[in-house]
Amino acid sequence: MLKLKAHGIEGSVGNWIKSWLTDRWQRVCMDGTYSHWKSVWSGVPQGSVLGPVLFLIFINDLDTSISSSVLKFADDTKLFRVVDNQTDGHMLQRDLDVLCKWAETWKMSFNVDKCKVLHHGRGNIEYKYSMCGQPLDEVELEKDLGIVFSRNLKVAAQCNEAYTKANSMLGLISRTIKYKNMESLTNLYKSLVQPHLHSEP
Repeated sequence: MLKLKAHGIEGSVGNWIKSWLTDRWQRVCMDGTYSHWKSVWSGVPQGSVLGPVLFLIFINDLDTSISSSVLKFADDTKLFRVVDNQTDGHMLQRDLDVLCKWAETWKMSFNVDKCKVLHHGRGNIEYKYSMCGQPLDEVELEKDLGIVFSRNLKVAAQCNEAYTKANSMLGLISRTIKYKNMESLTNLYKSLVQPHLHSEP
């Protein structure tokens, strides 16, 4: 609510959102059997339109006081900068520390086990980074939004993954389709195989 107020969202709209977020309860239903009701003390209902908007407002100030470049997409954050010397490495580490401090302040922790370091460039000194007191793993490949990024920025890994998925779909079609004719095979190829061979994720 503090962040909504900082964006000028007050009055009736602010009170409505506060009411929507307050005193929520939930339970689980499986095969007609219900669990006990439990109080929901944080977060927003899944499937709502307002939930993602509130999340974006909540993380909007994530990059305040950060000198490195930041990319935010939903709940995914990337931090990067040119690191040619120890000073650059210290600055990037400082920015990671700022992110951890922000998370601690606003009670939203990062899943550090999923955070990775991918070094690029011949002049990179491969500085060792940590986040929230935990060393970050260094990787040669990382998949981001359906695209495989490699340390050398070559596309071989992405092409290999596309080939593997497309080949798997061809095998699935071959094993499961009993009555094969040109029209059905063409439609199956276009819908199941061809999408994996395009450059888009």
